Amino acid sequence: MPERRRVAPWIALAAAAVLGTLLVVLALSTGGDANEGETTSFRINRPAPNVVGTTIDDEPFDLSRRKGSWVVLNFFQSTCVPCKAEHPDLVQFVEQQRSLGPAGAEFYTVAQLPDTDETVREFFAEYGGDWPVVRDYDGGIAVSFGTALVPETWIIDPNGIVRHRFAGQVDFTTLATTLQNLRVTFG
Repeated sequence: MPERRRVAPWIALAAAAVLGTLLVVLALSTGGDANEGETTSFRINRPAPNVVGTTIDDEPFDLSRRKGSWVVLNFFQSTCVPCKAEHPDLVQFVEQQRSLGPAGAEFYTVAQLPDTDETVREFFAEYGGDWPVVRDYDGGIAVSFGTALVPETWIIDPNGIVRHRFAGQVDFTTLATTLQNLRVTFG
């Protein structure tokens, strides 16, 4: 029995060291400042997936037809607290992009379950915003992009190449600055 008592502190110390190392690796793998929500993805610098669907206004949506424009996709649920928190920044971003005319990015929300057309409309009526909302109630678009949780925001260049992903809430300044930097880098 005395041997076990001498080993127990070493086992606890080893377990604490392993846990501490895992936490450090996890923190470093998030890709920078946690507030920025920048992350890597297998999709970055590769063609965007073929996404075809409809908006909640029953308009067709085909991501491949957006080529020639910068496109920002924001994956969303109306009950998601970070989605609600970032929404005023998205409204500001869309207004800024519209003020740029044809040079502005196209912006789309991609609605996830448990939302319905009705809950999405109610959300936009309460929180503002008037851009297209693409239905993804079967999760196919989210799976195609490898979206883990909402909100997530993706930036696609005019050639249809995915250039950036924000996992989590994004703010106006970060989104606008990132898009501008990508425009300078990728034209």
